[in-house]
Amino acid sequence: MRLIILGPPGAGKGTQASRIADAFGIPAISTGDIFRANIKNETPLGLQVKEVLASGGYVTDEITNAIVRDRLFEQDAEQGFLLDGYPRTAAQVQALDAILAEHDHALEAVLELTVDEDAVVQRLLKRAKVEGRDDDTEEVIRERQAIYRRETAPLTEVYSARGLLVQVDGMGTVDEVFDRVRGALDGAARV
Repeated sequence: MRLIILGPPGAGKGTQASRIADAFGIPAISTGDIFRANIKNETPLGLQVKEVLASGGYVTDEITNAIVRDRLFEQDAEQGFLLDGYPRTAAQVQALDAILAEHDHALEAVLELTVDEDAVVQRLLKRAKVEGRDDDTEEVIRERQAIYRRETAPLTEVYSARGLLVQVDGMGTVDEVFDRVRGALDGAARV
């Protein structure tokens, strides 16, 4: 199974991606996790990414596409994967299409978690306190939400036109959302 999970920052994508990956026996591939690991290890990429994230921006397509391509060619992703945080832009959709075509693969579904923006901002502010994430100030969070609406939300139209989009209400407890996700994926025509 080859999946993408979409939703604004703080929608619960990472939490749900982990559960989906476990349920379907595929790796959850999070560009955010890859970036945070590089930041923690203070790699050249990590330092570059840290600066971008501190300003509320997103990492360039060129860097992100290269990281995703390398990761999708690892052995554990051969039978499927769930991408979390990628693609974010129309250019990344084209890059992903090309990456998948290299191995004659195609996506089976694109899951979108829909959420209330103000509730997400509050959720992220709480997470920032608990996890000590300096990059999660209200100003930065709202800027990321605006970037998502501007650059990533339009991807839902692309994947809807391809018949791949599955929308799920992302509000509620982790278990409630996962039950809806599982039901939606089980009911998706290509799954």
